[in-house]
Formats: sequence, structure tokens, C-alpha cells
Amino acid sequence: MSPSPTALFCLGLCLGRVPAQSGPLPKPSLQALPSSLVPLEKPVTLRCQGPPGVDLYRLEKLSSSRYQDQAVLFIPAMKRSLAGRYRCSYQNGSLWSLPSDQLELIATGVFAKPSLSAQPSPAVSSGGDVTLQCQTRYGFDQFALYKEGDPAPYKNPERWYRASFPIITVTAAHSGTYRCYSFSSRDPYLWSAPSDPLELVVTGSSVTPSRLPTEPPSSVAEFSEATAELTISFTNKVFTTETSRSITASPKESDSPAGPARQYYTKGNLVRICLGAVILILLAGFLAEDWHSRRKRLRHRGRAVQRPLPPLPPLPQTRKSHGGQDGGRPDVHSRGLCS
Repeated sequence: MSPSPTALFCLGLCLGRVPAQSGPLPKPSLQALPSSLVPLEKPVTLRCQGPPGVDLYRLEKLSSSRYQDQAVLFIPAMKRSLAGRYRCSYQNGSLWSLPSDQLELIATGVFAKPSLSAQPSPAVSSGGDVTLQCQTRYGFDQFALYKEGDPAPYKNPERWYRASFPIITVTAAHSGTYRCYSFSSRDPYLWSAPSDPLELVVTGSSVTPSRLPTEPPSSVAEFSEATAELTISFTNKVFTTETSRSITASPKESDSPAGPARQYYTKGNLVRICLGAVILILLAGFLAEDWHSRRKRLRHRGRAVQRPLPPLPPLPQTRKSHGGQDGGRPDVHSRGLCS
């Protein structure tokens, strides 16, 4: 039975239906090329990037009424008036996207450059501490430290005329070229010229805890005696160490890479099991002896309870009084006979 034209039409509508956009469109990205730190009279390009097929882009400068409906803004020469915050958005149909993250376009070279120094020295060993100090002769209250290769500078509001940027526990990643800027909080997008470059050199290399020693143990016998006291879980890690000569066998000597070591620990485990069994037997003997002695004492106590008591001594017999029974008074008749 062939399907009806109505069913085919409904099926085509279901398959060809495009789901409608629910909610706002995703926000685009905004970047400054080659950098957001632009010296005066130098060119810069602002580029707004959204999904393909965008109908309209809008790029605007905040805190002003200026905008343009283009994705790219080319500035041939940077001016003080062009410094500030920018953002962009796009339109598809009747829907507008969320605005992009704000981009701070900064004009540099407006004021004289500060000086940058490293305390105690620009050459620091790995794991040590160093402080970069930015100092100016003007009364600026804002400073920024910039490292070549980083996407953004490090801002640090400090006391007037100078700022300190401490770097704790220096690593190889901190080495590089640094510059600092000074500016005022009243004009946060007008910066001074960059300081002279400072090269921070990190000497030495940090040793990570996971690093294995490259030298084998000095004595195989000492290493074997030390490993005899380890637990089984730790010996499994020792089997995987390439530098453990005392417990690792070459493939030519044995098919199992840790055969001698496993035999050694198997014998040790057997000895421990035997010692444990002997201790259990001794404990069982002590318990049996204690139980037997307690039972013997209970039997003696039972016999002592069942033994008959000795006969009591006979009571002393009282002689029959010749007197009367009424309080021991003398018999009148008896007295008369004796008299």
C-alpha cells in the first residue's frame, strides 16, 4: 500500500523544518591587533568575530554615542580621544546577540617613562623570591607591569610615585622581558611610555618530586637489605624502577622481569607466616594452661564445701541441786534431818 500524498507532505515538512533560535544569540569576540597597548600615532585594528552568516555587525565605544555597523575598525594613528572601552555585537534576522567582553584600548606614551628595577637582582635562582619595582617622578597612583608574550598587563594600585610587584617562588616560566607603565586613576586609559626593558633571568632548574634518580645505588647488597623492610605495595613500585639493579633481571636471564625478587619476597612471607603460626600456638597453649589451672582451683573449692563439719564438743552437764526448784531455797525438811 503506497503512502498518501498528504502523509508525504507532512513528512517533508517535518524533515525540512529548521528549529527556531531560542533565547539570545551567543556573544562574539573582540580583539585588538597587534595589541591593546597602542603608542600614540601608531596604527591598530579592532576586529569583531561572530559565527558565519551574520547579517550585521555593530562596534561601539562605551561612554559615548559613537558606533559603526562594521566588523573591523582600522585606526591609522592612535589618538588620546580614541582610548577607552569598546564592545561589539551582531544581528541575525530580528535577533541581536549578547555583547562581547569589553576591550580596553590604551594609549601609551602620553607621559614620560618610569624606571623598572629588580630587587635584590634580576638574576634569581629557581625557587627564590624577587620584587620588581616601578618608580616615576610624577605623582601617579596607578602602575602596570607587562611581560612580553602575556595577553594583558598586571595592574597594581600602590602608593604614589612607585609600586612593587613581588614574585614568590620563581620558576622558569617567570623568566623573560618586563616593562612597567604609570598612569592616573582619573585617566585610566592614558598611560606613560613603557620603561626600559628588564630581563629577568632564572638560574638553576627546579627538581620535581616525580623525578627519578639517574644514578644506581652504590651497593647492591645494601639496597637489597633496605628493600627487605619495605611493604609489598612499595615493592611493586620498586619493580618498575629501571635503576633498581638488585631486583630487576634482564630478559636473557629470566622470562619474568622480577623473578628473583618475587622468590625472595615469597620466602620472606613464608617465614612470617610460620612465625605467626608459632605465636598463635604458644598463645593457645597459654590459654589452655590458664583454663586448666582455673578449673583445678574450682574443683578444690567444691571439695572443701562438701566436707562434713567436725562434731561439736559436748555441753557440760549440770549437777542436780539438792535444793528446791523455787529459786534455790533450802528445803525445810532436809534441814531438819541434818540437824
